[in-house]
Amino acid sequence: EPGGYLFRRREHALEEERSHLKKQIQQAQKLESLGVLAGGIAHDFNNLLSGILGYSTLAQQRLSPDSVSHRYLAEIEKITQRAANLTQQMLAYSGKGKFVVGRSSLNDLIGDMRNLLDISISKKAELRFELADGLPDVDVDATQIQQIAMNLVANASDALEERKGVIRVSTGIIDADEHYLANTYLDNNLKEGPYVFLEVSDTGCGMDKPTLSKIFDPFFSTKFAGRGLGLAATLGIVRSHNGTLKIETTLGKGTSVRVLLPPGRKVAAHPRDMQKVARPHDNRRPAVGQILVVDDEELVRELATTILSGAGFSVISARDGDEAVARFEENSGTLAAVLLDLTMPHKDGREALSLMKKIRSDVPIILTSGYNQQTIAESLDNVEFIKKPYSASELVSLFRDVLSQ
Repeated sequence: EPGGYLFRRREHALEEERSHLKKQIQQAQKLESLGVLAGGIAHDFNNLLSGILGYSTLAQQRLSPDSVSHRYLAEIEKITQRAANLTQQMLAYSGKGKFVVGRSSLNDLIGDMRNLLDISISKKAELRFELADGLPDVDVDATQIQQIAMNLVANASDALEERKGVIRVSTGIIDADEHYLANTYLDNNLKEGPYVFLEVSDTGCGMDKPTLSKIFDPFFSTKFAGRGLGLAATLGIVRSHNGTLKIETTLGKGTSVRVLLPPGRKVAAHPRDMQKVARPHDNRRPAVGQILVVDDEELVRELATTILSGAGFSVISARDGDEAVARFEENSGTLAAVLLDLTMPHKDGREALSLMKKIRSDVPIILTSGYNQQTIAESLDNVEFIKKPYSASELVSLFRDVLSQ
């Protein structure tokens, strides 16, 4: 009967909606759990890399540049930097990788890397650009958005499987409603409205449902053993920019990945990069003054103490936020600067910094972390930041510069 038929259709539609919501919740929980794991591993790994990089650069300073050992240590430094890049991918996946945010044109970001994208794809692939005019700017980390474009184009090239095909890179703006956002990865209760998008599509092999369900898993690959965190990191970057992803794919016909980003808002200007660029080590400037080094990791604390003491500074140290504030107060009359870790037990770096400023506000404080703490850095005026892992010359140059101002 008609009434019963309509009832069954409604029940079927509701069941499909419940199933869709359940899958979204499961996917969100999985990504959240993996994100916490990745972020924690990256943080701890950066502390270890700080020790490797710091002590290797200290050893290089004691050797002749022409010695074989100096060259070996230089190779260790290069390898350590590569490992640090992997931790950045892990931080991006965990959503904690965003750092240098500025107002950018999406078209300019893609235009600046045309040649790089062109040489990174299969020789049988044809790369086409369709960049829409008049797009609003976006508030993004330019390097990470370019990393997304590189990851998506590389995946599109792989999907062609050495056959001739087309990879299309396009930009535009879309007015996304609730229904559209509900079918993205992941909608995260995003607001309806305009979104600027970057889309990479290909005419390759496409994906079946089992493959599609795994593409954001770290190290998952349809080729040989998983090669990295490409799409997993991409999703983390997009989430950290309050955006989302929409994927359409047909087995044997191709795939389209669309990255949606909110248009830039008018906000107060802030420094684009709180991390100082490494300067050449300047031995002509005297290293004077007492420095408080605060870090809960003994390896990192002893390394920083060794580096700064070797440069001529007087150094005292603390292992957590409580001890840091106590040492700061005891030595407030003689302290010249502080190196303060952000992630610590008892009191974190931000709490310790606030208390130190109440005791003596004119002491320069340099924050450090294995995380990219953009939110904290943006909210604090006139605070320097150095990211782990850092080399001996980077640390010494930053303190010389700060204390010479």
